[in-house]
Amino acid sequence: MAASQSSSAAGNTNIMLAIFEKKTNTVDLYRPLRNYIAFHYSEREAQNLEDDLQTLKQLRSDIERNSDPSLPARRDLFQTYFKALCQVETRFPISPEPDHVNALTFIWFDAFKPKLKASQQNIHLEKGSVLFNLGAVYSQIGLTFDRNTVDGRRQASHAFMGAAGSFGYLRDNASMKVSVGSSTTLDLSVECAGMLEKLMLAQAQECVFENTIAKGSTPGVCAKISRQVGLYYEEALAALNVAPLSQHFDKSWIVHVQLKAAIFFAEACYRYGLELHEKEEIAEEIARLKSAISVLTEAKKNSKGAAAQLLDAINKLEVNINRNLERAVKENDRVYLMRVPPTSSLSPLPAFAMVKPMVMSEVLDASKEKMFASLVPDNSAKALSRYTEMVDDIIRTQAEKLQQASELTRVRLKEMELPDSILALEGNFTLPTSLKEDVEAVQISGGPAGLESELQQLKDLRRVNQELLVQTEELLQKESREDAQFRSQFGTKWTRPQSSTLTKNLLDRLNRFAGNLKQAADSDARIERSVREHSALMAILDARPIESALPSLARPIMSFDQNEDAIVGSLKQSLRQLETLGAQRAGLEDMLREMKRKDDILPKLMTSTGSYEDLFKKEIAKYDHISEEIAQNIEAQEQLLLQIQVTSLDYHWPMPK
Repeated sequence: MAASQSSSAAGNTNIMLAIFEKKTNTVDLYRPLRNYIAFHYSEREAQNLEDDLQTLKQLRSDIERNSDPSLPARRDLFQTYFKALCQVETRFPISPEPDHVNALTFIWFDAFKPKLKASQQNIHLEKGSVLFNLGAVYSQIGLTFDRNTVDGRRQASHAFMGAAGSFGYLRDNASMKVSVGSSTTLDLSVECAGMLEKLMLAQAQECVFENTIAKGSTPGVCAKISRQVGLYYEEALAALNVAPLSQHFDKSWIVHVQLKAAIFFAEACYRYGLELHEKEEIAEEIARLKSAISVLTEAKKNSKGAAAQLLDAINKLEVNINRNLERAVKENDRVYLMRVPPTSSLSPLPAFAMVKPMVMSEVLDASKEKMFASLVPDNSAKALSRYTEMVDDIIRTQAEKLQQASELTRVRLKEMELPDSILALEGNFTLPTSLKEDVEAVQISGGPAGLESELQQLKDLRRVNQELLVQTEELLQKESREDAQFRSQFGTKWTRPQSSTLTKNLLDRLNRFAGNLKQAADSDARIERSVREHSALMAILDARPIESALPSLARPIMSFDQNEDAIVGSLKQSLRQLETLGAQRAGLEDMLREMKRKDDILPKLMTSTGSYEDLFKKEIAKYDHISEEIAQNIEAQEQLLLQIQVTSLDYHWPMPK
C-alpha cells in the first residue's frame, strides 16, 4: 500500500490510497509460442509471424523491468499487453496437456503479501495479474494530481474511476478463472477485486466532494455527495472485516478505511444539519449531529496506527459539529421546545453517486488487434462458417419476400388493368412491350400490303408444290407399269425386286408430303379469311406510331359518379405510392447485401471468451431492423393494393370512342 498527502480544498481529509503493482518472474513467451506455430501450422507461418512474436516478447520484458518513464506510459503498456494476451488466448492453448503450449509457467507474487506467490500453466493468471496492475497504476496516477485545484481534483477522480473499472473488470472476467483448479493469491480473488473497486470509487467520489465544497454548493448537495463517499468506504470496510480478507491486510488498511467511513458519515450529518437549521427543523438537526459525534467518538477508539492527517481531520470536524450542536440545543431550549427524536428513528441520509467505474470492456477491446491474425483455430473457422450460414439464410429469406412482393404487385395491377386504363384515359396509352415488338415486326415486313404479298406468294408456292407432287406420283406409276410389263415379258429371267418393294418408302413420304401440303393449305385459307374479315383493323398497322391509330377512352357525357376526377386522382396517387414502395424494396435488398459484405465477426470470434451462441445472437440482431423495415414495406403495399382495388371497383370506366 502507498499513501499520498496533499492539502484538501475542504480542509477535511487529504490522505488517499494507491496500490503497489504485483511482481513477477521472467517468462520466455517467444520460444514456446514459436515452436507451437511451427509444429501445428508450418515453419513458414512461424517466420511470417516473427514480428508479432518479438513484439509480445518485448511487451513482457517491459512489464518485468518496470522501466517506463511515466505512470501513463506504464498504464498504456498494461493495456496493450492485455489486448495482446487476448489474441494469444484465442490462438494458443496454454496448459500442461501434451499437444498444448506446455512449456510456459507464469509466476506472480501477492501485492499485499509479497512472499506469497501463484504459479500456473494457464494464461488466466497472466491476464488477471495484468488487470490488477492496470488498476494499481491507475490508482497511482490518481495520487499524482494536485487536489488543491479544480482540474487536479477532476483528473484524480477520473484516474480513480479507471482503477475502479480495472478492478471491477478483474472481478467479473478473470478472478474466477484464475482461482479454478490452481493455486493463486488472494489479491486476485473476487472478494479482493470487489473491495478495491469500492475503495477506488470512494476516493473518486471524495474528489468530487472536495470540488463541491470548493465551489460553494448548497449544504443539501454536499450532504448527499458526502454520504455516498461514506457508503463506498463502508462497503470496502465490510469486505475487509470478513474472510477471506480479514487476515490478509495490514491493520493500517482497516483503520484507514474505517476512519474515512466515519468521517464522511459525520460530514454528511454536519452538512445535512446546516440544511435542517435553515428549515428550522431543529429537533432533527440535533439528532443528526449527535449521531455524527457518536460515530466519530467510536472511530477514534480504534484509530491506532492512523495517519495524523486523518486524526486531525476528525478533530476539526468534531469542533464544527459540537459548535452547531450547542447552538441548536440552545435555540431549541429557548425557542422551539421540540422533542429530539432518538437516533434509531432517523431515516437514512440521502446519497447521490457522482462517479462510476470506467467501462474497461471498451478500453481493453482486442477485436481490432492484428497480432497473430493469420492463425485461425479450427473452432473459430467452424463458428464463422455457421454464422455465415445464418446470415445467408436471413438474406435469402428477406430477398424472397421482396421478390414475391414485387411480383404480387405486378399481378394484382394487371388484374385491375392498371395503370394502363388511366394512361389510356389520359391519351398516354402504350402497348405492352411484347405486343409492340410484334407490331413493329409486321410493319418492318411491309404492313398489310406486305402481308397480302406474303399470302399471294404462299398461293404460288402451294401451286408449284402441288404440281411437283402430281409429277412425282405419275413417275412412280409409270415405273410400276414398266416393271409389270418386263416381269410378264421375261418371266423368271426378270430378277429385279418388285417395284412396290423398291418404291414403298418413296410412296410413304409422298403421302405424308401430300397430307402436310393439304394441312398447310387449310391453315393459309383460315389466315386469308381472317385477314379479309378484319381488313379495317389491319389498316391501323400502317400507322406510325401504332398508338396514334388505337381507339382511346373518352369520358361519358354524363357520369353517375360526380367524384370521378377525385377517384382517378386517388388511383394515380396510390400508384405513385406503390412505385415509391417498390423503389424502397430495391434499396432494402441492396442494403442487406452491403451489410453482409461488411459483416466480419472473425475478430470477435477470436477474442470471445463466452458462448458463441450469445455472440451470434447479439451479432445477428444487426439485421432485425432491416427485416422489420421489409415487413413494414410489404404490409404497407398490401394495404395500398386493397385500397386501390376498392377505389377501382367504385369507378365507372368509360367506353372506347
